[in-house]
Amino acid sequence: MPEPAWLDRAEYPFAPLWLDLPAGRMHYVDQGQGRPIVFVHGTPDWSFVWRHLIKALSPRYRCIAPDSLGFGLSDKPQGYSYAPAEQAANLRRLIDGLDLKDITLVLHDFGGPFGLSYALDKPANVRSIVLLNTWMWSLRGDPHYERFGRLFGGALGRFLYLRLNFSVRVIMKHAIADKARFPRRIQDQYMRPFGRAAERVATHAYARALLGAGEWYDGLWRRREKIRDIQAMILWGMNDLAFRQEELDRLQMVFSHKRTACFHDAGHFPQEERSERVVSLVEEFLAG
Repeated sequence: MPEPAWLDRAEYPFAPLWLDLPAGRMHYVDQGQGRPIVFVHGTPDWSFVWRHLIKALSPRYRCIAPDSLGFGLSDKPQGYSYAPAEQAANLRRLIDGLDLKDITLVLHDFGGPFGLSYALDKPANVRSIVLLNTWMWSLRGDPHYERFGRLFGGALGRFLYLRLNFSVRVIMKHAIADKARFPRRIQDQYMRPFGRAAERVATHAYARALLGAGEWYDGLWRRREKIRDIQAMILWGMNDLAFRQEELDRLQMVFSHKRTACFHDAGHFPQEERSERVVSLVEEFLAG
């Protein structure tokens, strides 16, 4: 499949690879050799968000970063549910298909529950976990998320997301605390995968799933003891409008062996806003 003309190869110089799934083709990158690291993005981003880490780590590690169906360079099939359980199953197909062993998971936003689902199913194959501004439990009943989920998960949200590309144009832009680290040329790399309304369906499906997939998230939370002893690092942008101190505190309770680094000058995307520091911390964590 030819790469799109808008893709900035200076920022994202990775060869495209593809996994055929029942619902469509999933794009991923596979760079370097060594112990495997699997990066899983959230919404409305794609594997582009991991470019700094992949460039830094691929000389010593094997870095695998998929674009979930509906995002980035992957297919965006109409009529597909884009449910968290389905996206987690697609991630599992990739890991199993590549026969990855003793993996490190690096997870952000919706990528958290997707990747943690794999860790809960196969904890013996997960060496360590790095988490950035994410969660793994039902958000139902929390007024903070109820307001967002009900506003953007309904008809108004569907119009905003599909017709106006609201998820990238507005929500992502406001989720970045340090706007100097999000110039127009970088923002453009996040907007271009969603050029048409039909290509934005997954972003609204995720808005619905924030509350709608509560039972599935609760299923993860009930099994959290299975990953308790996995080495973990939590990197947290403290100026995040979505995930707050409360979510950080709860996530820290899951792991008995963890390190936490807080970025008081970053929002929801510390890997974009404070990439140099994130790279340094992850390198140190992996070496340890």
